[in-house]
Amino acid sequence: QVQLVESGGGSVQAGGSLRLSCAASGRTFSNYAMGWFRQAPGKERGLVISIRRSGGILNSVDSVKGRFTISRDNAKNTMYLQMNSLKPEDTAVYFCAASPDGSYWSIWGQGTQVTVSS
Repeated sequence: QVQLVESGGGSVQAGGSLRLSCAASGRTFSNYAMGWFRQAPGKERGLVISIRRSGGILNSVDSVKGRFTISRDNAKNTMYLQMNSLKPEDTAVYFCAASPDGSYWSIWGQGTQVTVSS
């Protein structure tokens, strides 16, 4: 079983950048598709962007295309989210998640807060 821990959240002004990391314990990290989700206050949690086991992009929402980059290092059991040109509407708790098939997200981290001020 994989356990996930996010880091790298914080507060930034609009237009700034942050890099989130998701560290996975266990030896089976490379067996999972990985994704970043976010939940803003009063809204449901939703997928931001996801990555295949081999590293190709699986899915992403239009609002982050061209601004957010997902990557993974299977040797380090770590996934990353580089967020550039941040906007106030990107403010949310960001969660990383793992899926054995790219559609059912069964393992979740505890979340990290990202706050973007205007």
